[in-house]
Amino acid sequence: MFRHITLLAAILLSLNAIKTVRAAEHEKKLIEFGWDEPDTAFMLKHIDQMERTPFDGCVFHARTVALDGKPGNFLWECWGKRAFDQRELEPAIEDLKATPFKHFSENFLRFNVVPGDVDWFDDFGPILNNAKLAAKVAHDGKCRGVLFDIEQYNHLLFSYRKQRDASTKSWDDYAKQARLRGRETMAAFQQGYPGLTVFLTFGFSLPYRQTKGDPSKLTDASYGLLAPFLDGMLDAAEGDSKIVDGFESSYGYKDISRFDPAREMMKRGVLNLVRDREKYAKVFSAGFGVWIDNDWRKAGWNTEDVSKNFYTPQAFEQTVRKALQTSDQYVWIYTEQPKWWSEEGKPVKLPPEYESALRRAAGR
Repeated sequence: MFRHITLLAAILLSLNAIKTVRAAEHEKKLIEFGWDEPDTAFMLKHIDQMERTPFDGCVFHARTVALDGKPGNFLWECWGKRAFDQRELEPAIEDLKATPFKHFSENFLRFNVVPGDVDWFDDFGPILNNAKLAAKVAHDGKCRGVLFDIEQYNHLLFSYRKQRDASTKSWDDYAKQARLRGRETMAAFQQGYPGLTVFLTFGFSLPYRQTKGDPSKLTDASYGLLAPFLDGMLDAAEGDSKIVDGFESSYGYKDISRFDPAREMMKRGVLNLVRDREKYAKVFSAGFGVWIDNDWRKAGWNTEDVSKNFYTPQAFEQTVRKALQTSDQYVWIYTEQPKWWSEEGKPVKLPPEYESALRRAAGR
């Protein structure tokens, strides 16, 4: 009898443990991403400072050391004609392995589409090599995955009209090729890190906003080829892999009534542009970005009189709270002028009222 009771107790404990893990997987997470973006050496040195903030993790970048000893910056060279050697990224991996993370569990290595000086029909071998390496760095460094920044900083690689062979190849030709490259890129990420999270600055929501959901208008949209590329990523997603639409468009959502329609758009509105709707519902997650010093070049960023800022602390708190309530899991806080951490071991140009507001919004 006692043996049966003990066995029952063990089963109940196991079930409770599973429930706890599943609940933790769906807890809302706050990610920091901005001009104070750290490299791995900074994280190793300042993780105590970083973990005193209200965040669950951050976006970071990896610096490289070439085989000839020259320093480099992986995220600005990864989407091009240069294939990195894993040995160039070993210092970054070692930094991450040595960093004593406690609650910063949601860290993402940034992977940009720059320099972007390749056509979709060019050799993608170097890019796929680099995608695999990026994911491996994230995996070996105990991170959640990769922040895939699809912004066209250098070349308009998602604009069909700007493609090298647009005069001789149709939209359908390029869309088919972009989808292939999406499949290959996601497969490369998963080779380096099975079951990773790929955090996009924008998902299908961006071409949707540019076309109002009309697939026939993708041909002329500046991010039109992003839709078939994401279809390809979705094709290749397997296992526990997740793709997050970070929805950068919500940066200035001071009017919190905008969040619910934005979520509806990400969940259902974009489906006109999605080939595999059933898989989209399983793999894609709706997130939101909030820019604390939104449009500071015009609105300014006042550290003395916070009432003059686009987001007052009260408005910032309200917006972040609603973003967390509405997202599936992730909300990221973008910054340019204020910095949450620094070499001096303290925030810079960040009035303390904003940290308090963020803590209240997140219940921390």
